[in-house]
Amino acid sequence: MKLEEFAMERMQSTWENVVRYNLSESGVHPVAIGDLIPDREDREALLRIELGYGQSNGTPDLRRAIASMYEGAAEENVLVTTGTSEANFLVSWMIAGPGSEVVMMLPNYMQLWGLVRSFGAEVKPFHLIEERGWAPDLDELDRAVSEKTELIAVCNPNNPTGAILTEEEMDRIVQAARRAGAWLLVDEVYRGAERSGDLTPSFWGRYDKLIVTSGLSKAYGLPGLRIGWIVSTAELVARAWSYHDYTTIGPSMASDLLARVALRPENRQKLFERTRVILNSNYPIIREWVDRHDGLFSMIDSQAGAIVYMRYDLDVNSLELVESLRRDRSVLIVAGEHFLMGNYLRIGYGSDPDYLRAGLDLTSDFISKLQ
Repeated sequence: MKLEEFAMERMQSTWENVVRYNLSESGVHPVAIGDLIPDREDREALLRIELGYGQSNGTPDLRRAIASMYEGAAEENVLVTTGTSEANFLVSWMIAGPGSEVVMMLPNYMQLWGLVRSFGAEVKPFHLIEERGWAPDLDELDRAVSEKTELIAVCNPNNPTGAILTEEEMDRIVQAARRAGAWLLVDEVYRGAERSGDLTPSFWGRYDKLIVTSGLSKAYGLPGLRIGWIVSTAELVARAWSYHDYTTIGPSMASDLLARVALRPENRQKLFERTRVILNSNYPIIREWVDRHDGLFSMIDSQAGAIVYMRYDLDVNSLELVESLRRDRSVLIVAGEHFLMGNYLRIGYGSDPDYLRAGLDLTSDFISKLQ
């Protein structure tokens, strides 16, 4: 196995904590521990934790809390992972291999694209169509799926477009997986970060060979906990746990406790409300910024996630534009090239409003000099 470089993560990991304005982040400003656990008893429980090895698949209480969000699931249907990224890694490691096919929604977070190719699988895309409001080309999906298809992978709500599938589109995707007898992997990490306040329906319960991955990073504002999960059949989860033994082994005991606090129903609702307040307060800032550039940028309104994905009308490669912006103005955004698309940019808008405005102003100043 020879891993491809994950270009977007390599760029972000290198610069996101170095630049003055990081607008590459796809989540909202993170929650402080003190705000997550204002209760004295919870704080004392955190301080009493002995920092040994915890339950490697997640404590039963945490797995039950996660299972409660998926009707009919139980703790044996849940594996706790180190972020959604490990969840997706384990799934691709288990299922993708030489001679297999993976059908993948594009654009998408490109972790799976690199992983399954590195494991020897062929990736066949089906695309979201901008002219249709980033709706999926389901005819292309049907053409891509074959008897060799082992896995169909989608992200809903979508990164980078912020689009949300309709229930009819979800059903068509399930039908395609069922015809092939393929596993269906759905990354739902942005579920709960909808600007409308309406929770995106989960794929859970629609298909017997379903794998849902998610975590606390995006909708919850808790990326530093590094808590994610797989929800699937008890048999697949047991197999994934054995693969997990070769990777991170298990979550930290402190993160497990804090995740249990976050997933109490009343706290979960508060975290979602906090995220939606940030999104709806900041979205007009990024929307106005796009509109005042007289057609230089165009975008479909993002429905979920603290990200917008926009086309730009400049004769410059997006990687070159992003690198020059970082170097000249210390502002970091994401190039469309990292999603295999040309003149596009992904900009995160989940930060403090003044911080966001300052970063966008510097971006405008830089672009005016390009023009």
